[in-house]
Amino acid sequence: MRRVLLPLLLAISAVPAAAQEGAPPPLANQQLTDPAQEARALELMQRLRCIQCQGQSIHDSDAPIAAAMRHEVRERIKAGQSEAEIESWLIERYGDWISFAPPASGGGLVLWLLPVLLLGGAALVARGRFIKSVA
Repeated sequence: MRRVLLPLLLAISAVPAAAQEGAPPPLANQQLTDPAQEARALELMQRLRCIQCQGQSIHDSDAPIAAAMRHEVRERIKAGQSEAEIESWLIERYGDWISFAPPASGGGLVLWLLPVLLLGGAALVARGRFIKSVA
């Protein structure tokens, strides 16, 4: 029984190590040789949200998916694509949410208007309660 149990326990303990991510893609943490291209890449990476961390840009995140996205941004800039083309490709792939400045149309319009509507509703409720308490 021990001869079977010991190898089984060793195999199970190796599973977490096998689940680790591999090395990040080459351009994830390596700057482009052209300073102008690197500046464009950094500016774009700061405007894009990490889909795992959600509150961080892909520039600031250490998540593996953010590293892959940084690599993709640098590869596409190196290939000569514009920031708008890269951003639209990422938005098409991941949705408007990936941008820290989603467009004010469709679902994005709700995101822009919801805080104003909630604040207006709260002001009306507060005004109604205040008038009742004064009268």
